[in-house]
Amino acid sequence: MLHYAYSRLTGNSRFLKNPENMPNLDLSIVVVDDAKFSNTVITKTLKNAGYRDIRSASDGASTIALLEQRPASVLVADWLMPGMDGLELAQNVRQIDEQKHHFTYIILLTGKESPDALKEAFEKGIDDFVFKSEMSKQLLPRVYAGDRMAEQMNTMLQANKLLLENNRFLEQNSLLDPETGAGNQRFAHDNLEKMLKHTESRDEVTCYIRLDIRDWDRVRNSPNYMYQQELASSITRRLRSVIRPLDILCRTQDSTFVIVAQFKDIEHCNTRVFRRLLDGINLTAFRTSLGFESVTAVISVCCIDSSSPMPSVDEIETKSETLAREALDTSTVRILRWSDSSVSA
Repeated sequence: MLHYAYSRLTGNSRFLKNPENMPNLDLSIVVVDDAKFSNTVITKTLKNAGYRDIRSASDGASTIALLEQRPASVLVADWLMPGMDGLELAQNVRQIDEQKHHFTYIILLTGKESPDALKEAFEKGIDDFVFKSEMSKQLLPRVYAGDRMAEQMNTMLQANKLLLENNRFLEQNSLLDPETGAGNQRFAHDNLEKMLKHTESRDEVTCYIRLDIRDWDRVRNSPNYMYQQELASSITRRLRSVIRPLDILCRTQDSTFVIVAQFKDIEHCNTRVFRRLLDGINLTAFRTSLGFESVTAVISVCCIDSSSPMPSVDEIETKSETLAREALDTSTVRILRWSDSSVSA
């Protein structure tokens, strides 16, 4: 993905088209100097060198307005200006860059040549200097250097932006819990929706079975992260061994596992059936790198058949949350039959 993003971004780069690294004459440059004569001289020097995309401003505020409209690769700014000086302007430009995922190479025009002055300027975000006494010699080489640096930085920034967008897309569309490989909340939601449609059309029963680990806070507070992951994976494997092949197993939160299952008849959805799942977790310890670990789980179940209007997935998930709290409080198996709203323990 990184190679793809970088290739995509650099596909039109002058560095690929121009192996001799000649100046990029379409480089976006902004020149700001409150002295009209100085501003004109700098702009003319750049134009005579062949640069075509040059904008000029006479103060910090108008410069910010230009950059808000369209970013620049290189900013050439005078240090001493009324109102907002070059250092204050640089700080504002960095804020704009941060917001726009962009990098502007800032060259400061100065008559100050003391080490303390230069140190202050670098600390405020300046990238390079042109001493006014050496303007004719220093300006173009500094702009060439700024061009190369801005090109590289903006390529990396855009590649990073693409990677972040790709990661967000993958996270939003992921269906698996990364620690256990079981389905996640979205996977449980989608499969519950599918099974409800089957229940409505085929006169079957959908069960939304929620298993909560009561003492997960103790596990979560362990300084050993791998121990938490080991235990979650062990619980997942244990549950896979006791559920039926077509049942859907998901981990929707750190301490919550969900099984979405279908039964032929509502009478099959009883305490004995679900107690077997519970005993599979509670009665046998799990082996971890820190030794054997026992946990206590509780179980709550929503059973939906076709004898009443189908509830929505959100309604079932909300009701399941309430049943889970009751199960945690009472340490009993809580089973809700949606058709008559009866709860058994």
